[in-house]
Parts: sequence; C-alpha cells; structure tokens
Amino acid sequence: MKRTLIFAFFSLLAFTNCSIDNNNETPQVYVTYWHLINVSGGVAGVDKDFPMDKIVWNFNDATGKLTVKNTNTDNTIEDGFDTGSYNFSVTEVGSEKYLVINSNEFGGFTFTETQLVINQNKISNGTGADGFIYTFKRVVVIENQPI
Repeated sequence: MKRTLIFAFFSLLAFTNCSIDNNNETPQVYVTYWHLINVSGGVAGVDKDFPMDKIVWNFNDATGKLTVKNTNTDNTIEDGFDTGSYNFSVTEVGSEKYLVINSNEFGGFTFTETQLVINQNKISNGTGADGFIYTFKRVVVIENQPI
C-alpha cells in the first residue's frame, strides 16, 4: 500500500510539472544604466549634482556603443556628452582601465556594484590636470526582448 501511494505521488508530480523551456514567454534581459549624479573638478572647481534620469549612459559591450540620453538644457554646466550614440572601448595599462570614446581617451575609471567613477585626471600616459570627475549610479532594469 505504501509503495502504491509513493508511485501515485511521483506520477502526479511528473504530470503536473511545468516545462522549463516555455517558448511562449518573452526572453528577459538585464540592462545596466549609469545615471550621472555628480560632476566635480575642472579649472573652476565645479561640483554639480544631477537628479536621477537627467543624464543616463548605457554601454553595449557587444556592439561597442555608448548610448547617452542627456536632458540637461543648461549649456553652462559640464555634463559629459550630448544625447547620441558613441563608439567606446576600454584600454588597460597594468591594472588601470581607461575609457576611450570616439577614439579619444576620456579618463581612467573604477566601478563597483553600484557606482562608476570616471576621472579625467587619470590618463594612460600619466596624470592630467583640471579634468572632471564623473560619478554615476548604477540602475539595473529587466527588459523584455522580442522573440
């Protein structure tokens, strides 16, 4: 009797399991957006905070494209790049990493789980002066991809 109950349980379990490969679901992709939250430095000693969503960068490693959405309308404030798409790559010298945008070195960078800092005073052939430091906050979004 005990054997029959166990067999019945496992049979019921086998017939009610959901398929792992459900072709009806839209695939989901995690996309990282970097929100510019502060720019500091420069000759004038800038220290400007930006609200979330004002200036957003997205790096696509597969295509080597940086997409910038910049809704800042004050041209007197340093804010990086205008809205658009830019080629990017990363150069490594020793343990240091440098961001190259449209074939121009933009600065050395470091990042953590939640923050990206690009420092224009750190360049691959030494140190710069009066560059800007861009601080970004990481936001990860799940986006549905078309099948």
